[in-house]
Amino acid sequence: MENGEGTPSSSGPTNNSSQSFWTQEDTADIAGAATDVELLKRAWRNEKAAPEILTFEHDLVQRSREQIQLLEETIEASAESGTDDLMLSLYRMDLDRTLFLLRSYLRTRLQKIEKYVIHISITEELWNRLSKPEQKFAEKCTDALQKHLEQSVLSKLPHGYQSMIKQAISSEENDMVPGPQLDTFVFCKSRGPIGSFQLDDKGEDMVNLVADDLYILRYNPIKRLVETAQIDLV
Repeated sequence: MENGEGTPSSSGPTNNSSQSFWTQEDTADIAGAATDVELLKRAWRNEKAAPEILTFEHDLVQRSREQIQLLEETIEASAESGTDDLMLSLYRMDLDRTLFLLRSYLRTRLQKIEKYVIHISITEELWNRLSKPEQKFAEKCTDALQKHLEQSVLSKLPHGYQSMIKQAISSEENDMVPGPQLDTFVFCKSRGPIGSFQLDDKGEDMVNLVADDLYILRYNPIKRLVETAQIDLV
């Protein structure tokens, strides 16, 4: 798809039925989707590498789903119109690649929700990063976990120690809720020349972020750079 966007090859015979099917609008849609595939790959990599759940890419996921539908329709119509087998295989490769990235991206997010469901549910910033279906999934996970803990453990504990999120009701913090380790080290690459960047509160730990250079840094100091697409995780 990237080496011709589905147009007939100038070196071979022209297939009239294929030409009538493949419009300029279709070609433009496929060409634009090539960029979306790269964006989806970047979102997938960031999600897999980040210890916490990131903001759901609503528009990108919607465009990717539309692209998948377009590719499926293209493959079906191309097969009926007698398009060359090589071209069909290229369409199928693009379809398989997009499907893999989208499914893996969504699956990675669901795994994080399952692992940190209570932490995400009680943290407004993280909760707002979820899509509506993900929020419903998190609510179901929370309900199932709460019922399981109440039946197996909490109901058997003394009064004042039956909280699912605190060791005791008198506790000031939610000390029974596991959260992601934000100080874990990650591989990252700057997308542009950021320059000198402070990694601690005192300004004693500085790094010069150069475009396209690879770094191993703690996630917490650079999380805002990831959120603003200034740094990619790899």
